[in-house]
Amino acid sequence: MNNKPTHLLLFTFFVFTILNTNAQNLSANVLDSITQQPIPYATVQLKEKGVITNEEGNFNFILNETIQESDSLIISSMGYETLAKPISEFTSSRILLVPKAIELREVIVSNKNYTADEIIDFVVENLDKNYKTDLTKKRLFHRSSNFDRWTKSDFKVKKSSIDILNQQFLDSVITTVPKDNSYYSEIVGDLYGNPDEELLKLNLLKASKLFDKSKELDAEKLEEKFNEILRENVKEGSYFKIKSGLFGTKIDAEEVSEFLEEDIDSTDVAAANEQLEKKKKDKELQQKNYANWKKSQLNNIFNNLPTQEDNDLNFIVKSRKYDYTLQEFTYLGNDAVYVISFKPSGSADFEGTLYINADDFAVLQIDYSNVKPVKKFSLLGISTNTYLSKGKVIYQKDAFDHYGLRYYESEVGERIGVRRPLKIIEKNKIVKGKNKQNELSGDMDFVFINVVKNELIIFESDQIDQATFDGFTENNAVSPTYMPKYDPNFWEGYAIMEPNTAIKEFKSTTID
Repeated sequence: MNNKPTHLLLFTFFVFTILNTNAQNLSANVLDSITQQPIPYATVQLKEKGVITNEEGNFNFILNETIQESDSLIISSMGYETLAKPISEFTSSRILLVPKAIELREVIVSNKNYTADEIIDFVVENLDKNYKTDLTKKRLFHRSSNFDRWTKSDFKVKKSSIDILNQQFLDSVITTVPKDNSYYSEIVGDLYGNPDEELLKLNLLKASKLFDKSKELDAEKLEEKFNEILRENVKEGSYFKIKSGLFGTKIDAEEVSEFLEEDIDSTDVAAANEQLEKKKKDKELQQKNYANWKKSQLNNIFNNLPTQEDNDLNFIVKSRKYDYTLQEFTYLGNDAVYVISFKPSGSADFEGTLYINADDFAVLQIDYSNVKPVKKFSLLGISTNTYLSKGKVIYQKDAFDHYGLRYYESEVGERIGVRRPLKIIEKNKIVKGKNKQNELSGDMDFVFINVVKNELIIFESDQIDQATFDGFTENNAVSPTYMPKYDPNFWEGYAIMEPNTAIKEFKSTTID
């Protein structure tokens, strides 16, 4: 009797029921066997395909017709025993990893007893050899999460000759401004080329955007209302003079609301106009050619990796600015690694940990965070403070013994403050003599927090030649699908980084 059909049915039942999968997605949660805590950023591999668990230890794997019940699912994470067994032997959606007792190889202890500074020198010497920048085709998933929050929004009216622009009205306007907002965008695509040489083409396969439309509509309505009030209360030929502090600049009535959105010193009109134009073009690019906008974001990520020569994360290429300490040896998968911590030796910005391959001195993983504001500016009551900059970078060796980006995560937070007097004076080009018509004066005190988190995972990376790159034509027709709440079926059939609980539970105030 042939039991193969029965085995196939049991396997299918296991894959699609026991592991709580949807369609052809295999999902599970990886936990520490002792503490029962999630293990983030663990590597999960199946038939040379791989994913990484998210910050909550969850992963989602795409299955296809080539998967057999005897194929091994391999799960590894630093400090844990690697788990490898046929997927048919997994009996729960909770997968436990056992902490690993480190036994050092004698060759490391006896023959590679380097100091931390010597190891870093070897890392720098081998950067060009270990991290090649050949033309490639990368299948990737990118998620960008934006969080906005107003912590202070006060405007005290001192004088107003425009009746409707009084304290009560402005207070009511301020209360309608959303105090916090979240925006998530996700894409799956194939990135062709070499970011170092700015040779990039993006084949955008699918994209989504998740946010609350009602909050954006409130802002638009507020702007429209403000412009309507100005139009109804000014004479023909009027324009507005905005004064903040000792200086001012002239703009037309219809530009008032746009100008007030800018956190630029009004003493520098050229800079204000340049910034307005840049934001306008960026918004147009996002709306008209979403693929090019996302390609620009990806290019920025690849060109600011710590292994690049010119980047703000300079704790490798500018080692003289940091102090390094060799903490321990351990294993990252099957690779023996040096674990080296770093901190500023002077005015540098970051601290963190480097995990360095003991054989070829390639950096396999980096965890970093800032120890002070990365950027800080304050002039005439306007201030910006990049108070947060932290992240994780994971590299993986390819079939040619070169290393490429596998996973990237960064989180950047900026505080923007405006605290200064403000006057909006209506003047008129037609009225002769004293041409001041109306005036609003007061003190403004605004504080705005913006946090941007980027997650990028490379699922596959294959070398290509120049002819393949030249022959590929970009698909710029894909636009992001708007979602007022998270839809677990949207990415069915695509490999992605599992969303965290905040994304899964996101729900717009108004569902379209």
